Amino acid sequence: MIAFTQRIRLAVADDHPLVVLAIERLIANVQNIEIVCRAQDSTGLIAALEKQECDVVIMDFYMPGGTHGDGIDLIKFIVENHPKTAIVILSMTTDADLIARALDAGANAVVSKQDRLELIYVAIVTVLANEDYLGPSVRALLADATSAHRVDMIRQKLTRRELDVIGRYARGGNVTEIARELGRSVKTISAQKCAAMRKLELNTDAELYRFAFDSGLVQVQRPGP
Repeated sequence: MIAFTQRIRLAVADDHPLVVLAIERLIANVQNIEIVCRAQDSTGLIAALEKQECDVVIMDFYMPGGTHGDGIDLIKFIVENHPKTAIVILSMTTDADLIARALDAGANAVVSKQDRLELIYVAIVTVLANEDYLGPSVRALLADATSAHRVDMIRQKLTRRELDVIGRYARGGNVTEIARELGRSVKTISAQKCAAMRKLELNTDAELYRFAFDSGLVQVQRPGP
């Protein structure tokens, strides 16, 4: 692990004592990073920050009972009153919209409790370099949510038949094969493909293929072991 040349002050806030203990054990192996605040809710965390500023706060998203709330409200409070303190969220949440809102509110990093604990150290190093960090589970969650949103957008723009046609086409079928599979004329299938591409503002088959894979409309087939 990297040894920092200056002392890094860390605050840890989580209503589960075992989580705090696990982070303490991790940080004990890192030179020049010191946990100067341990809290179970926003009351203890903010009281500690008002006594001594910290460089990084690692906190759970849900910590009920505190006078300053938790989640988005607590993030905004820290950003407004302690702007030099970076915020690392450590949480079990799988709500992609909530994670996006936390980042918009000012969180600098989000790490899932399902990931390796060592990623907390990676998050600390990254935010101290003035960069944002997302743990692997969080990145995958946001990517899946983005794909789902894109597919919903496509479904709103296209008719069910147009969606079926371009899905089959993007998976490798040609107009003649699709017409035979669906029991329609080649002219009808071609017209539906063209209509779909026009609605999606796609000009070539190459653009259609790329759009289908990037949007999640067609899943990449991964080779077996």
